[in-house]
Amino acid sequence: MKKGIHPDNYRMVAFKDISNGHTFLTKSTVQSKETIEVDGVEYPLVKLEISNTSHPFYTGKVKLVDTAGRVDKFMNRYKKHMDDRKK
Repeated sequence: MKKGIHPDNYRMVAFKDISNGHTFLTKSTVQSKETIEVDGVEYPLVKLEISNTSHPFYTGKVKLVDTAGRVDKFMNRYKKHMDDRKK
């Protein structure tokens, strides 16, 4: 690596997809207050809502991640609208 271009806190970090529990390690400068042990080594932990192991583009499955119920509200409103149009 070229000297002087990388930050001093560039280190291995564990990223965990909270939707399916998949954890992967990569180098990063991201700050984290949590840690996780992987193969007997402790790493800073960053939790992700979605990663390549849960994203519909990569999995080929349609899966909506909605913690606030916004999608359900929209679908209910859309269904009522479509039902009214059929009458």
